[in-house]
Amino acid sequence: MNWKGEVMEKLRKYDAMCRSLQNIPLEVKRLEADAQAIRSARTDGAPVKGGGSRREDALLNNLAHRQELSWALEQAKYWVEITRRGLDTLTPEEKLVLHRFYLYPERGSVERLCMELGVEQSSVYRKRDKALRKFALALYGTETGC
Repeated sequence: MNWKGEVMEKLRKYDAMCRSLQNIPLEVKRLEADAQAIRSARTDGAPVKGGGSRREDALLNNLAHRQELSWALEQAKYWVEITRRGLDTLTPEEKLVLHRFYLYPERGSVERLCMELGVEQSSVYRKRDKALRKFALALYGTETGC
């Protein structure tokens, strides 16, 4: 397993996953409002060739979508909590390094870190690797491959 790749990808996705915790409930509410707008199916009509009406299909699709989003929300909650706990094990300097490399990367991040930390570029990369190993250990109990 490439733990280094796993933790780097987790850090890159962290901000988007945190945002999903806010967006998914809003989308579920929107779908609930949509479901209220779908008129109920007529009970006096016979379905054609065993199929349902468009209204029934719309209601079933809406319900399935809401169920999938509810599952995705639960998964995102666990994912964010696990990642946050891993980040909490890091020192402020380690968090800063990973923040600049993966969470919110910007052009010139390495040079900026050199100035802020008062170290050479090679030291910044060593600090990054050390922080990745520590983060991987906190998440997965191993640092092999980091």
